[in-house]
Amino acid sequence: MSATSAGTPRINRYVALGDSFTEGVGDDDPTRPNGVRGWADRVASALAGIDADIGYANLAIRGRLMDGVVDEQLPRALSLRPDLVTISAGGNDILRPSVDLDAIVARYADMVAALRDNGARVLVFTAFDGTWNPIYRMLRGRMAIYNELIREFADDLGVELVDFWRMDHFADPRLWSWDRLHLSPAGHERMAFEVLRVLGLEHTLRLPPLPPAESLTDSERRTADLRWTKDFLAPWVLRRITGTSSGDCMEPKYPAYVDVGELGHGASESVRGLPVEQPSVL
Repeated sequence: MSATSAGTPRINRYVALGDSFTEGVGDDDPTRPNGVRGWADRVASALAGIDADIGYANLAIRGRLMDGVVDEQLPRALSLRPDLVTISAGGNDILRPSVDLDAIVARYADMVAALRDNGARVLVFTAFDGTWNPIYRMLRGRMAIYNELIREFADDLGVELVDFWRMDHFADPRLWSWDRLHLSPAGHERMAFEVLRVLGLEHTLRLPPLPPAESLTDSERRTADLRWTKDFLAPWVLRRITGTSSGDCMEPKYPAYVDVGELGHGASESVRGLPVEQPSVL
């Protein structure tokens, strides 16, 4: 790695791993592969402010379990020899009827260690404390244990952590998609901001103000809940029962390095590779 200034490593090659969270589900963009943009694409656009020739690969695929991320994505990531890797994995395992948290986090830690040994700077995430969501609320205990195991290996391995669990400002419906499980475009924007903050990169990413909060009558709320149950929850439960995934037969958005400048959007986003204090509440 080269440096942008004294003691500051330059990020020339960025690889994103994981599931729907990293792929960008909830942030629709029909001009991009798989029809989504997401926070990782936004981070890549910001990193291009360091070097217009930065390479960016996004290997994440919606619905992937930990085994899929490790077995399918890790070998390709190692072959790309990235300077920076972001990983969010395990969320789909937690949503399964049964899960061995120690086993999946052990695989997660081994994956991170392999990437570190390969020369990459690695950033990982905890799960969000979405107690307002009935799915998350039922699994809160699992998520809390999973998060503590992630914090432990992040400390042990010396990797950076976006502690999503502690970001209370994400408990805003405007930051979540209609399916209540994925971030909205505004949510992805703010997550990109948080990733850049944890990386300690001074940037010019601008967050537009959120639209006014939607005010629903009791009748409108019941109608919305019924629509969500029919259009999202029922198909989601059916996939859990049948062992299928929304990502079956899908390919990664960017399986090899692409020129970030050709992705479009975010032309005003840039970073300079310098530590900076950023507000944690947006």
